[in-house]
Amino acid sequence: MKFRTFTRHIREGFKNIIRNGWMTIASVGAVTTTLVLVAAFLALVLNLNEMADNIEEDVEIKVLIDLTADEEQIKEIGNEINGISGVDTVQFSSKDDELENLIESMGEEGESWQLYEQDNPLSHAYVVKAKNPTNTERIAKDIQEMGAVQGVDYGRDYVEGLFQFNDYARTIGLAVIIGLILTAVFLISNTIKITIMARSREIGIQKLVGATNGFIRWPFFIEGLLLGVLGSLIPIGAVLGGYYYLENNLGVLDNYSFVELLPFNPFAWQLSLIVLAIGAVIGVWGSVMSVRKFLKV
Repeated sequence: MKFRTFTRHIREGFKNIIRNGWMTIASVGAVTTTLVLVAAFLALVLNLNEMADNIEEDVEIKVLIDLTADEEQIKEIGNEINGISGVDTVQFSSKDDELENLIESMGEEGESWQLYEQDNPLSHAYVVKAKNPTNTERIAKDIQEMGAVQGVDYGRDYVEGLFQFNDYARTIGLAVIIGLILTAVFLISNTIKITIMARSREIGIQKLVGATNGFIRWPFFIEGLLLGVLGSLIPIGAVLGGYYYLENNLGVLDNYSFVELLPFNPFAWQLSLIVLAIGAVIGVWGSVMSVRKFLKV
């Protein structure tokens, strides 16, 4: 395609946007309405996934060492744990550290445990984290089989339920987003189809005078792209405005370490690009599919 022809198609696309005033507003409104839902739910799902990842990263294995184990055996256990496939970090916690953590975690009730500072009954321990949290159970079983290991605790029932819930949440979130996008495609393509139907006579005349399908289609392609992009601007502004407010005014969330919103930057850019891409693709798809039937003259 010649550059001159391409610029002509762009000009025609812009002219059509202005020329079809009310129909343009209807099309942009359809894009805006559906993409507001898509953008809002997309922001929600992305943050829920981030929170799920944060919770999973907090999953750790507490390996209690047998009270009869000497220093050499304790080091050997640490080396063996480091050698297990999928282990990310291994941190030693002496029995004094364990007692101190217990006292701090129990608050005022923990003061009674201070009596055991001179004769500490607790065991040394290793705190282990997996590179992939889903490997936690396998790693825990491997550690349990080692000698001089008194016990392994990783909250088995809690961890299994957590991973299952997170998988369900991600699957459902993805399904809802796909459903919203398909709904948006249906609504927007039908709205654009009405716009193009009003100009079916114009398309028929162009075909009769010898215009090629590509020559006719390109202005509608540009028009659909513009409709999609224009319809994306309001959803992006509305969702990011609300997101910025939440990030800066919900200080109560700071009390929960796992409830952490994605940073506004670069999240704003990521969401904007995704919504713009969805709007542009839907607009182009709606225009191309709608104009196709009128090219069969």
